[in-house]
Amino acid sequence: MDTRTIEPTRDAAPEAARDAAARDAAAARSAAAAPADEVTGRLADQLTGLSRRLHRAQRRLLEPLGITPAQARLLRTLAHCDEPPRMADLAQRLDVVPRAVTTLVDALEERELLRRVPDPHNRRVIRIELRDGGRRTLADLRLARRTAAAEILAPLDDGSRAALSALLAALDQDEAAEPRRC
Repeated sequence: MDTRTIEPTRDAAPEAARDAAARDAAAARSAAAAPADEVTGRLADQLTGLSRRLHRAQRRLLEPLGITPAQARLLRTLAHCDEPPRMADLAQRLDVVPRAVTTLVDALEERELLRRVPDPHNRRVIRIELRDGGRRTLADLRLARRTAAAEILAPLDDGSRAALSALLAALDQDEAAEPRRC
């Protein structure tokens, strides 16, 4: 005689239905995420491409000025400082090694766009300040940047430009919160 006990069979239909519903819900979430991921990827590609186009246009417009993009960035950074910064301050602000700043300052000093000056409170410290030629060059740089941006933004009307500016400002909130110190 068989001594095994036979368990009553459960109806498998409700479990199968629950499993199918869970699979359908997961598929729906995945399908909804896929277009969002695709849009995010497309936006990343578009932003990268536009950034490259802007840099190429700026380089082309900077060439007649004899200024490299790195030199232009240093001059712009220097212009935003409340007082003449130390080389180490510039290196930190530009997120480069101090030696890179020395090379940039040497080239710009040779062109008489900036100068090294002693710190009035500590004779061992050297600060960097703009000269008049540097201020004039900054005005030319601003014009070159605006011209490059105008080329890229030409297909947009004023309303679209304002909307794009507002969207980019929303994305750039963390940067805006940082103080512009040197």
